[in-house]
Amino acid sequence: MSMRNLPWIIKYRPKHIDEVVNQEEAKQKLIAWLKSWETGKPQKKAVLLHGPAGCGKTSLVEAIAKTYGYEIFEMNASDSRRKEDIERLAKTASQTSALRGKKKIILLDEVDGLDPRADMGGVEALVEVIKNTRNPIIMTANNPYREHLKPLRDLAEVIAMNRLKETDVVKVLQKICSAEKIECEQEALREIAKRSEGDLRSAINDLQAAVIDGRVTLQSVKAVSTYRDRVYAPWEALRKLFSAQYVFQAKDAVTSTDLDPEEMKTWINEHIPTWYDNPEEVWRAYEALSRADVYFGRIVKTQNWDLLSYALDMMGPGVAFARKQYKGKFVAFKMPERIRILSETKKSREYREALAEYFASRLLTSKATVKAEFIPYLRVIFTNNPKYAAAIAREYKLPEELITWLAGPRAKEVLSYLKKPVK
Repeated sequence: MSMRNLPWIIKYRPKHIDEVVNQEEAKQKLIAWLKSWETGKPQKKAVLLHGPAGCGKTSLVEAIAKTYGYEIFEMNASDSRRKEDIERLAKTASQTSALRGKKKIILLDEVDGLDPRADMGGVEALVEVIKNTRNPIIMTANNPYREHLKPLRDLAEVIAMNRLKETDVVKVLQKICSAEKIECEQEALREIAKRSEGDLRSAINDLQAAVIDGRVTLQSVKAVSTYRDRVYAPWEALRKLFSAQYVFQAKDAVTSTDLDPEEMKTWINEHIPTWYDNPEEVWRAYEALSRADVYFGRIVKTQNWDLLSYALDMMGPGVAFARKQYKGKFVAFKMPERIRILSETKKSREYREALAEYFASRLLTSKATVKAEFIPYLRVIFTNNPKYAAAIAREYKLPEELITWLAGPRAKEVLSYLKKPVK
């Protein structure tokens, strides 16, 4: 395909890191991480690069590779998602050198496209690849905080990229118009940028589609470009909610993420006191959120989903307009503590549930009784008397994983007693 017929998103993809717009912090962190590989002392063997669609995640990696002389092995994790594919392709690439003596980057695109149910073993396979890689691995994701990606977050340096501002998008469009010798109305470029909502890829596509007889006008833009229904990351949705000037903006904010309403409620609950300073505003916001919680409870109890609109009104506009007056401010949103703790303790809860099920059938009692009255004593025994614990484990034929969970730091002692022959 000749350069003239190339899609502009390919033709004008950044060829140098300086051409990537409005991502200075991400650039600096990524460069520093790559340099740590060159010195042979990377703290983390992988990076998880995340940000909204069209902000330039893949373009940034490609630009850095060209600037610093790396060869890229690219693999879309949402397409080659089976455990076998990841082990065969990514594992091989992570252990081999690049052609012509070049340095190599492994790029795993869209890792949040891995389905924890349909793609069993995919995340686990990636974890093994990262642990044993000889080459730097960069993963990209729109939403890095999905629960099943936690093992990848733990192993990788997480680097955020920003949604592009309208002014940044306009600057890029102006450069393209100049390079293509196209006459562009400034108002038309601003309209494309506004409709793209920070998605540079869709903005460039709209620009190319709007060219008529070497000109781009506001009329031609309106004829081909549409407003996108964006899916926002949780922190973007919170910023839209607390910054809302109108009721419809606040409503959109609470429904524009891939979080379910309960999860969104948790994010809002955590950040009300970080956004509002006035005690009365905090009280009014929590009052609205508590009413939303009442509606959610009634929905669960009665299955009357007509109440959902009332719940969303309380959770969205009710919280957003708890303020007496709007004051622009910057708040660094973070994952709610409750979600973080639940994520970290998930494995422990799974072991507890498995242990309860294991003993319930043998003791002829309920799982709730085992969890409340039996497991606490077991943990005391296994952490204080390894020899006696080994006898219990042997008698009930406990799996090694459950023994390890019960004994904690003394698991090795229990297992060593278990391996000794019974006299």
